[in-house]
Amino acid sequence: MSNFSRQIRFTSSMIRGLQYRISRSFTTIEGHRPTIIHKQGLDILHDPWFNKGTAFSMTERDRLELRGLLPPNVMSNEQQIERFMADLKRLELNARDGPSDTNSLAKWRILNRLHDRNETMYYKVLIAKIEEYAPVVYTPTVGLVCQKYSGLFRRPRGMYFSAADRGEMMSMVYNWPADQVDMIVVTDGSRILGLGDLGIQGIGISIGKLDLYVAAAGINPQRVLPIMIDVGTNNEALLKDPLYLGLQQHRLDGEEYIAVIDEFMEAVFTRWPHVIVQFEDFQSKWAFKLLQRYRNSYRMFNDDVQGTAGVAIAGLLGAVRAQGKPMIDFPKQKIVVAGAGSAGIGVLNAARKTMARMLGNNELAFESAGSQFWVVDANGLITEERENIDDDAKPFARKTKEIGRQGLREGASLVEVVREVKPDVLLGLSAVGGLFSKEVLEALRGSTSTRPAIFAMSNPTTSAECTPEEAFSIVGDNIIFASGSPFSDVKLGNGHIGHCNQGNNMYLFPGIGLGTLLSGSRVVSDGMLQAAAECLAAYMTEEEVLKGIIYPSISSIRDITKQVAAAVITEAIEEDLAEGYREMDVRELRKLNKDELLCYVENSMWNPDYPTLIYKKD
Repeated sequence: MSNFSRQIRFTSSMIRGLQYRISRSFTTIEGHRPTIIHKQGLDILHDPWFNKGTAFSMTERDRLELRGLLPPNVMSNEQQIERFMADLKRLELNARDGPSDTNSLAKWRILNRLHDRNETMYYKVLIAKIEEYAPVVYTPTVGLVCQKYSGLFRRPRGMYFSAADRGEMMSMVYNWPADQVDMIVVTDGSRILGLGDLGIQGIGISIGKLDLYVAAAGINPQRVLPIMIDVGTNNEALLKDPLYLGLQQHRLDGEEYIAVIDEFMEAVFTRWPHVIVQFEDFQSKWAFKLLQRYRNSYRMFNDDVQGTAGVAIAGLLGAVRAQGKPMIDFPKQKIVVAGAGSAGIGVLNAARKTMARMLGNNELAFESAGSQFWVVDANGLITEERENIDDDAKPFARKTKEIGRQGLREGASLVEVVREVKPDVLLGLSAVGGLFSKEVLEALRGSTSTRPAIFAMSNPTTSAECTPEEAFSIVGDNIIFASGSPFSDVKLGNGHIGHCNQGNNMYLFPGIGLGTLLSGSRVVSDGMLQAAAECLAAYMTEEEVLKGIIYPSISSIRDITKQVAAAVITEAIEEDLAEGYREMDVRELRKLNKDELLCYVENSMWNPDYPTLIYKKD
């Protein structure tokens, strides 16, 4: 190739790159655009979407008739955060409602007040201090918030659809003021974390999840919508509580229940055809049925089934790496799973698919992969002898002849199974606190693995199957430990640290949601979920995993989400599911290389910057 040809090629490449950067920065960085509003004065200060508090410049104060309504000193964003943090430390104890109100709940109350008056500032604080405040707005504190929600309720946030609204939902969705909604998190409150049926109070989990979508994925907070579907409650205490805010009737069931969810789905997708709906904390009885019912028709996924599974798969692959083996050795791992609910079965299905793909992705591979799991529920080891076995658990029932050779039987206890199987991994998704007793952990010392892994994944903290202190002290210093809720690392002596990895769903669901949104994919496919999990598994360096660190720091959540979203988009393109998003049509999306795709994702993430406000009369 001549120098002239090379010069022409280089110049055209530069032009294309420049055109890409110009068009992307203009069309995606929304926070930098002026915002036209139709209010002035106190009306602005009382609107959390537009209120900047003391950060309004003097020209804005004049333009918006705010002069004299605020103290004269104009404060920077940094000063506002510093002032809030100082107030937070001072008010934590004062905000408590007596001995029953924990310090974390006091923090939640203070953050919630900030959210009520200045939404941009709230997300600035949350992003700046994500490691400290993610456990406050999400698990484990959100569980306590849901339990006390009727007493904590001050200002409505989100929408409530109930069994009493049948036939009205199509018109109800138009009561929400936003013409564009990108992300909905919906719950029916039937299985909140490991706390059971909390009825309408479960709305707290939808609010908390969407806070993380904004903070981690940069979804515009004016385009998110937390939703509660109230079909009643079977919680007798709530049914008798005169202060309970929900329907005081027993839960709908069967076709009546499905009819309510069907009407809801039709209504939200009629008004917002491109919205993504995340199902959250539906009881196992309905989680799989609703997922299978809607996943091929709507842009939706179930975080308990698919998000938990993805995070667990990433951790399981990380545990293989921590043993000094390549991830391709994953199909050789022996895994005992405690819990056969929606989360447990979701992890089992995802793990089997991952193993099968590594083994050739054929029928024989699936059969071989299935033989690596031993599933124990409340009635013990699940085998083909089990009566009335759940259809979702049936593929993982052990064969009678096989377990006979292992010295096991139908209904064998968790201790017996661990002792005989000698697993590489003990995975807890049971929602039973302390299930990994001293006897169970002592049995795991007989593992054939050089570095056994313990995943105590149930939330909240009180439902964790064991603590890291118990695991390291009983099984040994060389284990891999992960949990669903946050725990502190364990000091092992001689300067050694037992790392406690939090297998938090927030590593994946923001990236899955953002990647689906930006790809314009028609559905959320298994391949997109698998790509997300493998991206997270590969995020850690070799040095980190050999130290026993298999999940990254929450402080890196924006970068993790960016990488996961890019992986999801790439997979959507490969599966021919992508249709593009806004100005970025699918043809342009296909042309982006890896660096350009990451740039596109980053530029599409909302940042909590105060926009310039311009008043215009209605």
